[in-house]
Amino acid sequence: MKAKDGKMRDTEIADTETLLRIIQSIPSPKAEPFKRWLAKVGYERLEEIENPELATQRSKEIYKQKGYPDDWIEKRMRSISIRDELTDEWQKRGIKEQIEYAILTAEISRATFGLTPSEYKKIKKLKRENLRDHMTDLELIFSMLGEASTTEITRKTDAKEFIENKKAAKKGGKIAGDARQALEKETGKNVVSNENYLPEKKNKKLKRK
Repeated sequence: MKAKDGKMRDTEIADTETLLRIIQSIPSPKAEPFKRWLAKVGYERLEEIENPELATQRSKEIYKQKGYPDDWIEKRMRSISIRDELTDEWQKRGIKEQIEYAILTAEISRATFGLTPSEYKKIKKLKRENLRDHMTDLELIFSMLGEASTTEITRKTDAKEFIENKKAAKKGGKIAGDARQALEKETGKNVVSNENYLPEKKNKKLKRK
């Protein structure tokens, strides 16, 4: 990897899963807090598998701790549900590869907002952050409309495999895009915002965490 001096140097690296496995193998007492945390997270995950509602409850609590208001959280939870319904439908219809999910999602986003998710994140100055966690109410609503419309069109046309699902994604996104443009024409305001949903001060606190 490129070092600070600009030269390429041999570097030992690891992904998150590997780092956690390394922590588990460390015999030092100093690693015990991390091991207890891993055990707790693992236990909570098993609980969520047994009772999926717990995952939703915990997600809501995390958003509250980050400073999101209840009305926004409810929209975000609904958007997650709509997204899950769409991806489940895609899976049933032959969409398997992660790249295919990404392309279909980009098609809906482009037709809805005129931007792919990666282009959208640049406008909001996001890097690894979840784009939807930084959407305004209206951005979330139109995002949901695009994906819900795609789900309905996919079922109506009985889309199969990638090409047919891509056509359905474009049509579903266009429905939301047309609605967005109609609202913008009526209000004179752009739905797409370059600001994150949380106030700037709260965003800075989140980044420090």
